[in-house]
Amino acid sequence: MQSLIIYILTVLCFVPGNIGKKGFGPGEQEWGYVQVRPYANMFWWLYYTTANVSSFYDKPLIIWLQGGPGGSSTAYGNFEELGPLDTNLNPRNYTWVKNYNVLFIDNPVGTGFSYAETTSGFVKTNAQIASDLLECMRGFYKQLPKFEKVATYITTESYGGKMGAEFALVWYRAQKAGTIKSNLKGVALGDSWISPIDSVMTWAPFLLSTGMVDTEGFEAINTAAKITKDKVENNQWEAATDYWAYTQGIVLQKTYNVDFYNILTKISYSGLNLSSTQDVLFFDKDTIYQYLVQPHFFSLDSLMNGPVKKALGLKVTHGVQSNTVFTYLSEDFMKPVIREVELLLNETNLNVFVYTGHMDLIVDTPGTLLWVEKLKWKDADIWKKSKRYPLIAENIVEGYFKAQNNFRMYWVNRAGHMVPRDNPAAQEIILRDLTNNANN
Repeated sequence: MQSLIIYILTVLCFVPGNIGKKGFGPGEQEWGYVQVRPYANMFWWLYYTTANVSSFYDKPLIIWLQGGPGGSSTAYGNFEELGPLDTNLNPRNYTWVKNYNVLFIDNPVGTGFSYAETTSGFVKTNAQIASDLLECMRGFYKQLPKFEKVATYITTESYGGKMGAEFALVWYRAQKAGTIKSNLKGVALGDSWISPIDSVMTWAPFLLSTGMVDTEGFEAINTAAKITKDKVENNQWEAATDYWAYTQGIVLQKTYNVDFYNILTKISYSGLNLSSTQDVLFFDKDTIYQYLVQPHFFSLDSLMNGPVKKALGLKVTHGVQSNTVFTYLSEDFMKPVIREVELLLNETNLNVFVYTGHMDLIVDTPGTLLWVEKLKWKDADIWKKSKRYPLIAENIVEGYFKAQNNFRMYWVNRAGHMVPRDNPAAQEIILRDLTNNANN
């Protein structure tokens, strides 16, 4: 790997006549920090498209927001899902950079290379996250003003969808008011934590229908989920987050450690040992976060804090504050943002897309469909009654979709939580459809 890294840094990164900086990996790049509030510093990393175009600005700008909260876009989204290099630093043949300019943002403050100088730098609400992201984009445009006219789309995954929905709404309003010069055109919510309780309440029937649990397991999980729902309905948000963790512990116990991100993943009979319900009761949300979230989002520390950090000339330790990000948001974690999605559909002309991988458990397809069908917007009834079509790539059915005006929902076959990685063919079609208004 070391020889490959040297090659990347000394050869591939240098492009004669480039307009970007010498970064990490192939192609032209830019990166930097925006102080979004006092003591709050947000990091962004841009990959210019490698498409054969006369100008980079002929292609849309795609923003990627990771989940968690505390998952790093510049690490996980970049190297595990859609950037030009994979985790072994081999070229990824389905990278988004082939067709789009891609902007990774480490968000919220404290995630990845973003950092808070004091405790006041961390956020506690989704509204604060949206405000910080808007300020980050103001700083981005200040450094790279030519992107102000470029058609721009927010794409998200998991908790990134919860953040992205409110961010898109706040940004659209600012754009309309003229307080930011930009060309936001749409937002895509992938396996998104929009209505947390709808996800939790569908875990038990989903696992039962797929054979991951028996009736006894179903009852145990469903009982825990109902307690979580009770906390949500009584606005006991901190307790709801605790019981979300408790319910996940029951799931892990009854399924012998199913992979929450793709139920078909082959797993070893090892790791978490929950021999009794009593053990689960002491399995708190911080432990769940370490066990479920961190292995997926923070396995890239050696890469990010080694050659990447050196190549980008950064002094911040990647990921050191990520646990703290989650802690500060624990009261907001289980709150829904269905209302924000409704406002996007009723107030804006943005493309609003929802997509879900069938094998995802943590934000499962049944739960996603529940909140989508709850949406109160002008064409809701028409959309519900509209025909569902196959999503076809190279004569293969990669999923399904329903569309009405600027709203679409995609069901993605052979994919779990990470659709860009699990089914890049379907993801490519979704991106194509999302950006179809780029020239309007």
